[in-house]
Amino acid sequence: MNGRDIINVKKLNKSFGDLHVLKDVDITVKESDVVCLIGASGSGKSTLLRCLNFLEIKDNGQIIIEGEEVNADSHDLNEVRQKIGMVFQHFNLFPHKNVIENIIEAPIHVKGISKPQAIKEAKELLGKVGLADKEKVYPSKLSGGQKQRVAIARALAMKPDIMLFDEPTSALDPELVGEVLATMKELAEEGMTMVVVTHEMGFAREVADWVVYMHEGRIVEVGNPDEIFDNPVEERTQEFLSKTF
Repeated sequence: MNGRDIINVKKLNKSFGDLHVLKDVDITVKESDVVCLIGASGSGKSTLLRCLNFLEIKDNGQIIIEGEEVNADSHDLNEVRQKIGMVFQHFNLFPHKNVIENIIEAPIHVKGISKPQAIKEAKELLGKVGLADKEKVYPSKLSGGQKQRVAIARALAMKPDIMLFDEPTSALDPELVGEVLATMKELAEEGMTMVVVTHEMGFAREVADWVVYMHEGRIVEVGNPDEIFDNPVEERTQEFLSKTF
């Protein structure tokens, strides 16, 4: 276990109409933890992530971020989201802005950073994700892997305390997956707190501190990668992994 708690979720529930998607979910993420959420489609992983970024509002339960319980009616959620970077499956880049414009948009307009400073920091981030030569290129001219790395740089430009990744490689051609995972691996090595919904079991095994297996809206099993992948305790986890590998 690492240091202080960054995310505490207690008895979290979320329904969409009659569909009960999250059922009494408890999870703790400590500073610099890399937590991978695995499970079949529809098990609630992405909904949990979206609740952590308040893109979905919980029905009940507690979400505590860096020691403070956050609620939609008592907090400015846009302010809270500044601490929580999110990278989606489908990039969500502005098509009419080039790469550097995409990255500087939020730091300038949300954080009030000066344009020269935002550009300087954006160029450093592009170097970090291996795209220093793409700053003037428009998204339509980038591969899927490059778009996703720009999306990661854009999230990092807000200097978040936590990064959430929602299946960041599932929309990519197989040969482009590696470059995105390499960028994420580097972030993990630098100590970024990360919660990752992923189908990339090799990445989860190699990079995660903790793996969380979800099934039908519940957390079934939590353990380090060796425990989960080599000696899962729960029958459901064993069944899921036997179909995955």
